[in-house]
Amino acid sequence: MVEDVVKELGHLSLGTRLKRIGETLQAQTQALLAAHGFEQPAAYFPLLAALDRLGPLSVSELSQAVGVSQPVVTRSLRGLESDGLVRSEMSEEDRRVRRVGLSRKGRGLVQRAQCDAWPAIETAVVQACAGLNGDLLTQLAALEDALTESPLLQRVQKG
Repeated sequence: MVEDVVKELGHLSLGTRLKRIGETLQAQTQALLAAHGFEQPAAYFPLLAALDRLGPLSVSELSQAVGVSQPVVTRSLRGLESDGLVRSEMSEEDRRVRRVGLSRKGRGLVQRAQCDAWPAIETAVVQACAGLNGDLLTQLAALEDALTESPLLQRVQKG
């Protein structure tokens, strides 16, 4: 087996380590969503959840609500609009601002995700994080190991 250099570098590679864990969680979440019949990218769901919770938002507000850059939000919104999940309109107060909200189809998708997939994803991630002890690097190693040994979809299927 090849040495995991990123893990061995400790704090020096913390950003890379966190990104790797994020990518693993994103990919496993995508598999879990697909198993529940959702075809949309996992990255869309935080945007949909924010719009469901907060109502129509500008691109800037949506970017702040989910903590990603405006260009990333704008690209995702193009996909969401083409799928008919969101609609946008010019703000009545400021015609330069576009406000984005869920469409009827988008609200239905969010409701289905809230009932079917999101609880399963949350339960699986909680299971993967259960029992983490020690300093941050030890906890990250344990989380990576847990996700490798038993991916989120496998955790859900075990019940």
